[in-house]
Order: sequence, then C-alpha cells, then structure tokens
Amino acid sequence: MKYKYNCLNPIAEVGLGNLDDKYERTENFADADAVFVRSAKMDELTPGANLLAVARAGAGVNNIPHAEYAKKGIVVFNTPGANANGVKELVIAAMLLASRDIVGGIEWVKENAADPAVGKTAEKAKKAFAGSEIQGKKLGVIGLGAIGQKVANAAIELGMEVYGYDPYMSVDAAWQLDRSVKHCKNVEAIYRACDIITIHVPALESTKGMINAEAIAMMKRGVIVINAARDALVNEKDMIAALESGKVRKYVSDFPNPTTAGQKGCIVIPHLGASTEEAEDNCAVMAVKEMRDYLENGNIVNSVNYPACSLGIPAKAGRISICHKNVANMIGTFTSILGNANVNIDAIANKSRGDFAYTLIDTDTPIPDKVVKALEASDAVIRARLIK
Repeated sequence: MKYKYNCLNPIAEVGLGNLDDKYERTENFADADAVFVRSAKMDELTPGANLLAVARAGAGVNNIPHAEYAKKGIVVFNTPGANANGVKELVIAAMLLASRDIVGGIEWVKENAADPAVGKTAEKAKKAFAGSEIQGKKLGVIGLGAIGQKVANAAIELGMEVYGYDPYMSVDAAWQLDRSVKHCKNVEAIYRACDIITIHVPALESTKGMINAEAIAMMKRGVIVINAARDALVNEKDMIAALESGKVRKYVSDFPNPTTAGQKGCIVIPHLGASTEEAEDNCAVMAVKEMRDYLENGNIVNSVNYPACSLGIPAKAGRISICHKNVANMIGTFTSILGNANVNIDAIANKSRGDFAYTLIDTDTPIPDKVVKALEASDAVIRARLIK
C-alpha cells in the first residue's frame, strides 16, 4: 500500500529521507493520508476523508484542531523533547541578556561606531550597561518536562539555586532531574522566592494568563521573567504595567507581538527557541518515526489526542486498529464480531484517554474486509483500519 503525505511547512530532509517507497508526496492537503506540520495554522483546513494522522515537528499543537480531529479518528502526534536542548540554550541566553544589559551595550557600540576613540569612550559609558551575575541567584522553573528539567540542570551547573514546580511531573522526568533542585508544592512558592522565573508548561485553559497582576504581586521586586513556552501564558498588559512600575526588571519573550515589541524592559526574541538545525532535524526524524509506526504498525506513541498503545511490529497473521469512543463493552463488541467471522484473536491492547479510546488486535488468522465494515457499523467506532 502507498501512503500519500503532505508537508504544510518545510520539514528537514534528514527526517523525510526515512520515508521509503511506500510513501508518495502530494502537494494537495485534501489527498493526504498523512500530514507533517510545524507552525502552519490548520484550523481553517478541511481534512480529506483519507487523512489518518498529523505529525507536528515540535511540541506545541495549538495550531492543530486536535480535539476535533479525534472525533474523526485522525491521530495527532507531537515530538516532545526533540527540540528541548535548543530551547534550553535560548533560556540560558535569556537569563544572561536580562541580567546584564548586553543588548544595550551592543547597541551603544553600533551608535558610536564612527567615534575614533570609541574604545576609550566605552570605558566611561559601560557603567550604564552593568548588570548582575546569575551565579548564586534563585531560579524558579515552572514545568519540569523535557525542557524545564534541562534548564534546571544547566542552571545548577551554573551555580544557581534552583526551585522547581510541576504537579504532573513524570517518573522519567524525576529521574532526569538534578537532586539539588528544590521541589515546590505550589507555584506561589516560586513566585515569592525566586530572582528569575522561567515558564515551561503547555497553553491550557488552566495555564493561560497564569502570570498576571496577581501572580506578579507575589514576586520579588526586580524579578526577571522568561517565557519561551507560549505567549498565552503571560498576561502581557499586566507585565508591561509591572515593568513600568519597576516591580519586574526584565521580561524576555520568544513571541513577538504588538504588546511587547519595542517596549522598555522587554527583550523580545523572534521565536528562535527551536530554530536550530539540530532541533529541526531531531523533530523531523521523530515525527517521521512516529508516523511510520502508526501507519505501518498501528502503534501510537506521543499522540496528543489518543492514548499511547502498542503491540510492537506485527508478527501474526493479522492486525486491526480501531479508534473509538470510550464507552462500556467495546472489547466485547470487537471480539464478538471477530468470533462471528471465525477469526481467532492472539493479543489485544486497549487504552483510553478522556472521551476516546484505541484498540489494537492481533489475530492468528487473516482478517477479511467484511470485519472492518462490521466494526465500523458500530455507532461507537470512529475508524477501523486493517494494518495486516
């Protein structure tokens, strides 16, 4: 079987090169079985009937209507951790840029480039750009996922006192975290204790605007706030007011917009967090790997709208995958349909996530096409697909 794939953004060839002759590129989104995307807005695009999956070469999926896609049986993947080092390095740079007025100093040199005595003049002018070191400062890291943990560990190596907050931290993330990081039970402890605060959480209804006037009021006077995660996490009108009052010393954002661009106290970076050759390559390779595993094996890894579910590489006579609603007695329904078709089941993997669930079934005997049709006739089944 040939799969047609479409790229809504340029995807690194080191990733696409892993697609073999079972894959054919199409420039028509509506014809695609698989779509690769980075930042393109997909809300206004109408997916074709054949679209099985979307792979985001990056972590954030705000540009993809993944909740609506789940209702259509379209699995949406992302690539958590693939760009983590690039973002970590930008956050370290942001701390240095905000603690010492490096940008202001560079601009001064440009403005005085024609002065033949610029070197001597600089010795007098540099006092205006003096700042403070980050060693010994208290850094608060909100969110200890792939990026947050790297930031925390790097800051420990730089001699900072690091406080971390993440109520949903995974066991794997905990193992990766330096034991010197002080764990906070609530985010307010970060606000009150830290000289520099950096945010690394997804933009959810519960996190949008979390850095607002109320949160800033708890912070130290002269605090530095860094946002390389999502612009929606910070109420930037409140942030501008805090900068004007001197409550916040600097605000570093990786998301240019009219509210912050050019504002005093704001260091605004043109969304460079994951814009490194290495990060783009890593994301592309991971996105293609996830897509191939799903299309060819039916396995789901790193989906944002369906649960993780795997039976490895198909080794039996048949395999079928089923996207369905998370309701009672679905396994009974599936086994009855297969049993009525005289298909013997070898293994079943079933996982749920919110309103949706996913089931993989391996069989000892080949699966006839009529089984797929019988499964899709169930009101609770969104999509059934014969893998083998």
